[in-house]
Amino acid sequence: MSVSLNALKNYVRTPSSQNQAEDTVLLHVSHSNLRSKFAELRFDLHTTIGNVKEKLRSHTGSAVESMHLQLYDDGGAKLCDLAEDHRPLGFYSPLDGYRIHIVDLDPTSLSAGGWLEDTSLVEKYTISEDSYNKRDDTFRKFKEKRLAEDPTWTLQKEMARRRGLPVPQESQPIDDDHMKDVADGIKIGDRCEVDPGGKRGEVKYVGRAETLAPGFWVGVQYDEPVGKHDGLVKGKRYFSCPPQYGSMLRPDKVKVGDYPERDPFEDDDEEI
Repeated sequence: MSVSLNALKNYVRTPSSQNQAEDTVLLHVSHSNLRSKFAELRFDLHTTIGNVKEKLRSHTGSAVESMHLQLYDDGGAKLCDLAEDHRPLGFYSPLDGYRIHIVDLDPTSLSAGGWLEDTSLVEKYTISEDSYNKRDDTFRKFKEKRLAEDPTWTLQKEMARRRGLPVPQESQPIDDDHMKDVADGIKIGDRCEVDPGGKRGEVKYVGRAETLAPGFWVGVQYDEPVGKHDGLVKGKRYFSCPPQYGSMLRPDKVKVGDYPERDPFEDDDEEI
């Protein structure tokens, strides 16, 4: 590894307070009208106080001509006023961790009185119910128009149409006989295979499940521990099997027929 690459590696791993040029300094910034503070802003020691103010203007919104800057050490003691705009910042010998405090002298400043931090001071737009109802460009009028054209209209459908996506279909309500016709072809003791995944097992339960959604369910004991429980679901036992062998599924996920238990060694003869 080259020397230059080692230097870069050490630079990246060095704490942020150390990986800086000798002519820069990291200073905290506070403001007379703001509760929040800015931590470790990087300043060039050769930049003038006027340019420092310009940089601080972009952070605080205070006008450059309204700023009076003060320098404090890391213990909170005031050291001096940064009063001469033509002086370089380094003239005042700031060190890492020192703080520049901005005194905003403009009583009409945006930051005065907490306007930049306290949203409760901002006047909210209000409109009376009658005035709102008289307007033609409201979402309420738009919704009423769409529902008059299509009683099944929803905002989700509208967004799908505008984006050129398939319109979501209304789901049918599920009742107590949901999938009964499929469940009628399944009985306890049937061998089965479950989709997805092709997991095999034996049917242990067929019927409604009071602790699950309405409709018919099938309880399966898998041949391997790939299930979720032992037949106890939300405090109700529907069947019994070893832990992690049981699962409750909708009938359309269960295919019954000649699905013998798989032999884990059935492919050994084909291996060389």
